[in-house]
Amino acid sequence: MEQNIYAEGQVILIDKPLEWTSFDVVNKLKHKVKAKIGHAGTLDPLATGLLICCTGKMTKKINEYQAQEKEYTGTFTLGATTPTFDLESAPENFKDTSHLTTEAILEATKLFIGAIAQFPPIHSAIKQNGKPIYLAARKGVAVKVEPRQILIKEFEITQIDMPVVHFRVVCSTGTYIRSLANDFGAALGVGGYLSKLVRTRIGEFKVEDAYTLDAFLAKFNV
Repeated sequence: MEQNIYAEGQVILIDKPLEWTSFDVVNKLKHKVKAKIGHAGTLDPLATGLLICCTGKMTKKINEYQAQEKEYTGTFTLGATTPTFDLESAPENFKDTSHLTTEAILEATKLFIGAIAQFPPIHSAIKQNGKPIYLAARKGVAVKVEPRQILIKEFEITQIDMPVVHFRVVCSTGTYIRSLANDFGAALGVGGYLSKLVRTRIGEFKVEDAYTLDAFLAKFNV
């Protein structure tokens, strides 16, 4: 397959595999397309779903795509917290959830819809003094983060299988769904963490239109 179309500029939609970093995906693609390449918005290793990769001249569009609204689906697990707000670390601070009603869970979503201030996780790639803050957090060093203004346009609970709740969120760029999980659990008084995350949409780009990584790489073996 000719690589020059990638040097000229292409947008490649990839459904990121579980446990791959966004950088891993870009690196794998770079060896095949043999062109400048970057992605429009990191997904955590334990998340799957839409990763927009831009090659050649289309890398100029990365900031534009990154700024567009995102849609996610996934699950929160209530009744415990984790230091990373997801399953990168072990659950702790277990609490009983048997008293929680469907009504209380649905009502709690209203606290997060609209323009809100959100504290990013300390286990994140936000930089302070030129270094990602997760490096200090992993060493047990106290990390101070400032809240960020974000917009949660839609937040719905789609299914409840206690202690697991299924959700769908439409939000602005810069939103941490891990933080939403932690804050949602705190609002219910029982704690919570992100147990599954799929990015289903960025702007008009949808995950159902994306290649699996294997399927895209197979194009080069023809």
